[in-house]
Amino acid sequence: MNDLKRRGFDHIETWIFDLDNTLYPPHVNLWQQVDERIRDYIARQLDLSQQEAFRLQKDYYRRYGTTLRGLMTEHGMHPDDYLEYVHQIDHSPLEPNPALGKAIEGLNGRKLILTNGTRKHADVVMERLGIGAHFEDVFDIVAAELEPKPSPQTYARFLDRHDVDPAKAAMFEDLARNLATPHSLGMTTVLVIPEGTREVLREDWEMEGRDAPHVDHVTDDLAGFLRRLRAA
Repeated sequence: MNDLKRRGFDHIETWIFDLDNTLYPPHVNLWQQVDERIRDYIARQLDLSQQEAFRLQKDYYRRYGTTLRGLMTEHGMHPDDYLEYVHQIDHSPLEPNPALGKAIEGLNGRKLILTNGTRKHADVVMERLGIGAHFEDVFDIVAAELEPKPSPQTYARFLDRHDVDPAKAAMFEDLARNLATPHSLGMTTVLVIPEGTREVLREDWEMEGRDAPHVDHVTDDLAGFLRRLRAA
């Protein structure tokens, strides 16, 4: 990454955060629970073995952005039952994070969440972390008309709905590929990859891209990164 080309934060008016594995670390393994329920749902609905369902799940996730989008496109699957089922997880591993809350609160400007998950799931996560009061709104997969990041249309819908100027916005994500479009729109981009991420069940491609030209900054400590921004 060329430091001379990195975008800064002095001009930022809107702070946009992904939810899962960004506002909390991957080792909490909430997403592993969702992952297992997705596999079970596919196996039951398509009458597949667990191994076959796993292979299909990961293929669709990589090609379509979410497994759901692949199931809708390839099998005409209805989304409501799927979304309700896969997000029925135990959120208790999440604990309040006052340091993160204080760091987010200290940012000048609007704060929004842009997630491929559901609003219901996001609300529970924010409540468990104790950070919900700091966010203006959540733009979820339903608001995106079930078209997930990294689809350019999803970012366009988000920007339009919330009247966000991308040239004055920063985007925080745990997947580098989801930062390509925000960067092309003019956003300052931050890739959040906490230590120990590789020890969590994640695909190799999910870990790629930290040196990509569309990634302006990389951090393994979101709260600390935000504190340093405020201090600067």
